[in-house]
Amino acid sequence: MRLAIDSLSKRYRSGVQALSGFTMELGPGVHGLLGPNGAGKSTLMRILATVLRPSGGSATWNGVDLVREPDRLRVELGYLPQDFGVYPNLNPVEFLEYLAAAKGLDPRAARRRIEVLLELVNLVDARRRPLGGFSGGMRQRVGIAQALLNDPRLLIVDEPTAGLDPEERVRFRQLLSDLAGERVVILSTHIVSDVEAVASTIALIAHGRLLIHDTTERLLGSLEGRVWEWLVPAERLAEVRARHLVTGLARRGDGVQVRLVAEAAPDAAARPGTPSLEEVYLAHIGAARDPAAASAPTR
Repeated sequence: MRLAIDSLSKRYRSGVQALSGFTMELGPGVHGLLGPNGAGKSTLMRILATVLRPSGGSATWNGVDLVREPDRLRVELGYLPQDFGVYPNLNPVEFLEYLAAAKGLDPRAARRRIEVLLELVNLVDARRRPLGGFSGGMRQRVGIAQALLNDPRLLIVDEPTAGLDPEERVRFRQLLSDLAGERVVILSTHIVSDVEAVASTIALIAHGRLLIHDTTERLLGSLEGRVWEWLVPAERLAEVRARHLVTGLARRGDGVQVRLVAEAAPDAAARPGTPSLEEVYLAHIGAARDPAAASAPTR
């Protein structure tokens, strides 16, 4: 299985350039698409889900062009959009049966599949409760169940944990990890922790452009030797923030313990720190905002 994206672009009638020359290739596994709000993530997901047509470039699924032959992908596609909604008066079984019919699935096979999915997303006990009374996390579990109705080979989930409490977010990430197997799973989010634990590769996007796409280990390695910990006097904090990318701080009785990104030690008293994925993200996104930034990744 292979999803290939080549120089994809999208310009809306309003003049907004949402995507520019986006190129990436994905195989089986969970792949994180990480970027700030407005970076172009949802536009890319909607194009890959054949909901939106690109302005230029191409995307192929196992060699089949998604724009020219969208139905070839749709039979293998599962999609959980950012604005997923439910019919509040239906229960999970009724809702999933309705969507299965809309997808053209055989009714008897669909009923068997729904039973499996309700077990998978831990909603068996709530199967006859109206969806209008579900929590945000429960609705998201219904969302992933509908995305899996046709046992898709390509699963796309867009900002799936927005509004969920920490326990529900952890449960949802584990579910995505369990689902990966022989599927291509794309998890689009602006929350670093959502992709850190489950993604085999991570793509960083800003201003509609791909900044970097690599494994978590290599992304962390790209910042090796450029994260520093430094105890500075409180009165110097503003100066340090103006000169460096500060990624964390903790106030102490003898000053402020600062974590920052810099090409070289900012002071003789600074000590090397172990990079985090959040720092990789902040460094690349910061460099995209200000290409001349001294702390921008260069490797």
